[in-house]
Amino acid sequence: MSRINNSTATLEQDRTQPKPAPIERRIDSKTLLGDEGRVIIEHDGQLYLLRQTHAGKLILTK
Repeated sequence: MSRINNSTATLEQDRTQPKPAPIERRIDSKTLLGDEGRVIIEHDGQLYLLRQTHAGKLILTK
């Protein structure tokens, strides 16, 4: 009867286990846009305007 090296089996199991999904951040649009209904976002040195329309939709413009 041969012996099994448990440390090797454990390492192999660790490599095959799926990683937990990252937790997604969630921000309420009212919090993000404030009372004005708009916010300027800086991304890679560029400025973008995110605003809410009268119909309640969001528009992102450069």
